[in-house]
Amino acid sequence: MVKEWHADVVIIGGGTGGTAAALAAAKSGKNVIMTEETEWIGGQLTSQAVPPDEHPWIESFGCTRSYREFRQGVRQYYTRNFPLTAESRANTRLNPGSGIVSRLCHEPRAALAVLNDMLAPYIHSGRIKIIYGYVLEEAEVEGDQIISVTVKNISHHQRIVLQAPFFLDATECGDLLPAAGIEYVTGAESKAQTGEAHAVDGAAQPMNMQGFTYCFAMDYVPNENHTIDKPEQYEFWRTYKPDFWPDHLLSLSGVRPSTMEPVRYEIFPGTNKFSLFQYRQIIDPSHFRKGTFQSPVSLVNWPQNDYWLGSVIDVSEEEQNRHLYGAKQLSLSLLYWLQTEAPRLDGKLGYPGLRLRPDVVGTEDGLAKYPYIRESRRIHAEFTVLEQHVATHARPDGRAEFFHDSVGIGCYRIDLHPSTGGKPYIDISSLPFQIPLGSLIPKRVTNVLAACKNIGATHITNGCYRLHPVEWNIGEAAGYCVSYCLDRKLVPTAVRNNETEMAQFQQRLTQEGIELGWPSIHPV
Repeated sequence: MVKEWHADVVIIGGGTGGTAAALAAAKSGKNVIMTEETEWIGGQLTSQAVPPDEHPWIESFGCTRSYREFRQGVRQYYTRNFPLTAESRANTRLNPGSGIVSRLCHEPRAALAVLNDMLAPYIHSGRIKIIYGYVLEEAEVEGDQIISVTVKNISHHQRIVLQAPFFLDATECGDLLPAAGIEYVTGAESKAQTGEAHAVDGAAQPMNMQGFTYCFAMDYVPNENHTIDKPEQYEFWRTYKPDFWPDHLLSLSGVRPSTMEPVRYEIFPGTNKFSLFQYRQIIDPSHFRKGTFQSPVSLVNWPQNDYWLGSVIDVSEEEQNRHLYGAKQLSLSLLYWLQTEAPRLDGKLGYPGLRLRPDVVGTEDGLAKYPYIRESRRIHAEFTVLEQHVATHARPDGRAEFFHDSVGIGCYRIDLHPSTGGKPYIDISSLPFQIPLGSLIPKRVTNVLAACKNIGATHITNGCYRLHPVEWNIGEAAGYCVSYCLDRKLVPTAVRNNETEMAQFQQRLTQEGIELGWPSIHPV
């Protein structure tokens, strides 16, 4: 017998945006059911094992209060549970990994612990119910509304029908959109469609999407041999050379994304070259008492393990599985190459002391529980953010477009990784931007909001709206929006398109610590 569960809000997907949405809705007194495919909520922050990509001002402003509480919670987690040195314990801006990608590089397990603590009061009270190991199977639709969704357990195939007045799509790939017949776009729009300087010439390319990555954690134990078994596809990846790459993909050569000029990397810090290991280092032993950690730990989300040979969106299950397997093989092949063939400063080859750390990511194979998906299906929204709205080159006054319906802010370069269409990086300067409510609202369906990377952005602007603090803000705003709609018996479009309602909703967001606009600052 199929179970039927009811809530005020159903959130499909427990990633960064979904978790923030659940927290916002529960704080607003609403009952929430949230599904999560893996055993870990948090998405980018946890199951995908991606330390936060953040803007330069994150310690002072430019994120929501709850995201700042999450960041502080991570630091308190290490202060409370680990034997820090006196200097590190006194450091209010502790960066546990001393990674250079962010001012807060930390383990996925630390993020998970903090997120679970943040949700704990509402889980214990029954206001939030999380069902793990479930994926979306189908949606029941009447007219322009979703009536229910059916989710299925991955292991034992138990089905549950979830009913609610409002649904949030916080899946990593925008899975609710095709299931419910909600209009959406994928891949690269054309210049004729959007007028964007960096859109593609000619026809749109819906299957041209940013590559995705299976991240993994490793440390380095010199004088030990932790070489893994040779991956099945190693010979393919060992000899693979993209047209736009200066050398084989498995090499210490790469390109500068903003100019495509060749660059040379080093694995470990110590020279004047860019250190790949330190880039996303999540544990720096010098912060802890001697003997706590045997070596630094790093998360490998490098140019060399971006997978772009095919999409996992809107393809057959067979093709999707083939690309997921290929991406895993690429990451394992990179590790094997590092262990056996990478050139060393001493003239030898390979670092067999590089050790895969399955415990860090919570899996048996040592790869993250879920691939890092950079580009999702995106709704046909009431408003779509274009390159012209946020790119520095398109804004002669030095300010991004002002959105009257702002529900938050973000900042990151327009950063597109090589794509399934064989296109290289697009990396251009952008201005600190706002998140318009219109980009969360589908044009037609009235009781659904986008709650992560599936908003009304383009292939280009997804490059700056996809990062951790922005996705958190999007999810949080979506959670507060449906809560406001339930209180006022409205739909989101009625909030956005009524000046009084929009102002009152924005006042609510401000009270909850969501910044709606930026001071005058420089581009990134």
